[in-house]
Amino acid sequence: MQTNLADFIKDTPQGKEADAILRSCVHCGFCTATCPTYQVLGDELDGPRGRIYLIKQVLEGVEPTKKTQQHLDRCLTCRNCESTCPSGVQYGRLVDIGRSVVEEKVGRTFTEKLARTSLRKSLLNKPLFHNAMKLGRALRPLMPAALKAKVQPMRDAGAWPQTQHARTVLLLDSCVQNSMAPSIDFAAARVLDHAGITLKAISAGGCCGALSHHLNAHDEAVQRVKANIDAWWPHIEAGAEAVVGTASGCSVMLKDYGHFMQQDAVYAAKAARIASISKDISEVIAAEWPSLKAKVKPRHETISYHPPCTLQHGMKLKGGVEQLLRDMGFTLAAVADSHLCCGSAGTYSVLQPTISEELKTRKLKTLTAGEPSQIATSNIGCMTHLQSGTTLPVKHWIELLDERLS
Repeated sequence: MQTNLADFIKDTPQGKEADAILRSCVHCGFCTATCPTYQVLGDELDGPRGRIYLIKQVLEGVEPTKKTQQHLDRCLTCRNCESTCPSGVQYGRLVDIGRSVVEEKVGRTFTEKLARTSLRKSLLNKPLFHNAMKLGRALRPLMPAALKAKVQPMRDAGAWPQTQHARTVLLLDSCVQNSMAPSIDFAAARVLDHAGITLKAISAGGCCGALSHHLNAHDEAVQRVKANIDAWWPHIEAGAEAVVGTASGCSVMLKDYGHFMQQDAVYAAKAARIASISKDISEVIAAEWPSLKAKVKPRHETISYHPPCTLQHGMKLKGGVEQLLRDMGFTLAAVADSHLCCGSAGTYSVLQPTISEELKTRKLKTLTAGEPSQIATSNIGCMTHLQSGTTLPVKHWIELLDERLS
């Protein structure tokens, strides 16, 4: 793709990166065939190729409109297109650049600003969100069905292991997961304890930075990333092996810290180091699996597994969790179109509810076709989104492993 970027961005780091990405696109359209929003809406501009053309026009000086912004907003950033693309186009990074430029030029209405700011402030304020969830659960019996489905009862988290092992990994203390499903991190700590590894929770930025980043609050995202780096660094220097995310949506952000902070003279090297040792919990368990597998008490059961987009497309970790589940004795039901997004996508389910609900309906249809006893996944957002549409239990796969080891 030939480019002629406008002066306002041509020589900036963003412009140089965008130019390289645009030039790698060969217009083949393979990405369109696997784009969830194109499948729902049938509009070329609501597929990756169309959005790439829109971004190219804006970066070449064409003034964007509210319609341009709408097409970019509708993107789930699932990065399915990246898995499909034969040319290796880094679409996820390009759409981040495009959205940032369009937001600066087009702006937001008062209502849009209020919605986005409210989302950030409520989700990132841990005491506020925790108390809101606590109140919601108390009032759940009185709620209408649609709202009740979004406020699920809390599962018993059990006990956090007290043994201190020589090997230590750090836990990303996520912004919402502790309030929505603390059982996930507790299960991860117990499983790692079986492997002779201490999982150490470090309260830091309160969020990996992804939520702010994807809502174009760049300065806020940088602040949270820096707070995390500052909190983790002494432990890394003391020998902590890895920073571990138990939500794949956070794990993919951690692995991108090096790129995210590459222009920061103070934090670039530390961010790159953290990115290099950041792991999704599935990677840590896979490495310890030979010793853990012998301790598993297999129980044959048919379940469905939903691999989040952040796991299979963002981190390119496909098939690993599925094999672990099979080794635990589970039979995995066949799931059609397992590469497609469930519609959660962080705050997307709130900001684009119609498309999100349609994708959830389609995903649950394929997940339940094999009549599973429950559904497993790897990300808190997918878990809660899917659970709101089914009576089948939806759990993080690490909880299932914990049950088989306990």
